Amino acid sequence: MNGADRLAQARAWLRQDPDAETRDELAAVITRAAGGDTAALTDLDDRFGSRLAFGTAGLRGALGAGSNRMNRVLVAQAAAGFAGFLLQRAAGTPTVVIGYDGRRNSRRFALDSAELFAGAGLRAILLPRLLPTPVLAFAVRHLGADAGVMVTASHNPPNDNGYKVYLGGADQGAQIVSPVDAEIAAHIQRVADAGDIGVLPRSDAYEVAGEDVVDAYVAATAALAPAPFGVQEMRWVYTAMHGVGWETFSRVLKAAGYPAPRVVDEQREPDPTFRTVAFPNPEEPGAMDLAFARARAADAEFILANDPDADRLAVAIPDATAEGGWRRLTGNEVGLLLGWRAAKAVQVAPAAAPHGASLACSLVSSPGLGAIAEKYGLDFHETLTGFKWISRAPGIAFGYEEALGYLVNPETVRDKDGISAAVAILGLAAEARGRDTTIAGLLDELGAEIGHFASGQVSIRVDDLSVISGLMLSLRADAPASFGARAVAKAEDLAAGAAGLPAGDVLRYALADGSRVIVRPSGTEPKLKVYIDARGETAELARAAVAEIEGAVRELLAERR
Repeated sequence: MNGADRLAQARAWLRQDPDAETRDELAAVITRAAGGDTAALTDLDDRFGSRLAFGTAGLRGALGAGSNRMNRVLVAQAAAGFAGFLLQRAAGTPTVVIGYDGRRNSRRFALDSAELFAGAGLRAILLPRLLPTPVLAFAVRHLGADAGVMVTASHNPPNDNGYKVYLGGADQGAQIVSPVDAEIAAHIQRVADAGDIGVLPRSDAYEVAGEDVVDAYVAATAALAPAPFGVQEMRWVYTAMHGVGWETFSRVLKAAGYPAPRVVDEQREPDPTFRTVAFPNPEEPGAMDLAFARARAADAEFILANDPDADRLAVAIPDATAEGGWRRLTGNEVGLLLGWRAAKAVQVAPAAAPHGASLACSLVSSPGLGAIAEKYGLDFHETLTGFKWISRAPGIAFGYEEALGYLVNPETVRDKDGISAAVAILGLAAEARGRDTTIAGLLDELGAEIGHFASGQVSIRVDDLSVISGLMLSLRADAPASFGARAVAKAEDLAAGAAGLPAGDVLRYALADGSRVIVRPSGTEPKLKVYIDARGETAELARAAVAEIEGAVRELLAERR
């Protein structure tokens, strides 16, 4: 597209933008571009050369003006398109619930959506205030809604926001999967092609949900693992990572009977700037430093951390061998503990478990969950990454993915839920404490029962996405024969699907010693991720194998980059 056409496109967008901030932002770029500023023309190309793609994760991107940014125009197009999709497939009047977190523009995007849904003839229910993503996922099922929308970018950088979609009915409140994403995207594109969002019908006849919805979530979550007698002296630390988790979680704690934690005060309240962390993600280096300091000062037994929309959970424990005396458990360590908990619960009360009770995890998560399922006589399902797949596993009693996501209460929330997972961990910690052991002791017990599994990850963040596609292309064209001294016994490309899985941009290598390496681009961030799993006779041997493979992976990627 030439400069004149791009300017015309930008001016057309400007005319329909209801947001003064993004109008001013775009008007300034247009003025510079019209004057021949090449940097401004490049900026317009970036803003309008494509549009944020609507996929199974909905929309997610940086805030700003243009079709390739998150803004009120794009959200209006998405809401109107989603309304059209719901109306086309509904027999009656569809009901949609809308939630939002504490990020910039989250409430505004949620209000726009509620008005547009109501204007399109849907029954729109807005949650009463900013709340965690799991509350929205719960509300879809609790209210018998046809769909849900959550305005959040979860743990993305501060200037991002997003639009996450759930379906009720037969989908049971799970996130959308293909081909529904393409059908919704086609409806959105038709709205975008029609032009001015100002002509879309709006109405303030949407409902605002009562506190009873939040009360119901609190009660259901607290009932997951009521505190046993004698845990009032348990010392632990909690951080909300500047997100929306604390208010809801604190109510759950009180209802379940757990002692209040020592809270990281600097990160307790919602803050869209996330001022104390570089990235508001507990997995990122430095993100839990304040929590570690609080734990050292309090002589705490463990740390629990939610990400900003509280759908993920991080756990940390004292470790004399770690820098600073504390280490964050991997998502696999937490997932295996929670899977073990679920398996034992099914064994104790099989009548309360779903028919064909199963454990499920993403294919990049630890094979240890399959070992637990085998030992306890449960079905096991390995899925593509994302809870849109995990939550759909038949008979699911528990599911997880290594990126700190855990589904522990499938009867109420069909998505990852960092608050219910935190309650389940508190239950495990309290039970261990009653036996004079710790979370670390539980990990040792599990290893003795099923074998010692260790995992690691190599993650490459890029500014240019072509680096990732180039690396994947190189690995496909010339598959590695080994990782260091460990030979590759089998290489699989899942682009065409494998073992009953849908197709995915994933490369999987089974090593001759039983270890495993999996390579995939991140679905939500500009990263290439490599997942490493090993099993050993001891935890030390498993960790040593992972460390050796990690070094070989880094060397290989550096050569191919």
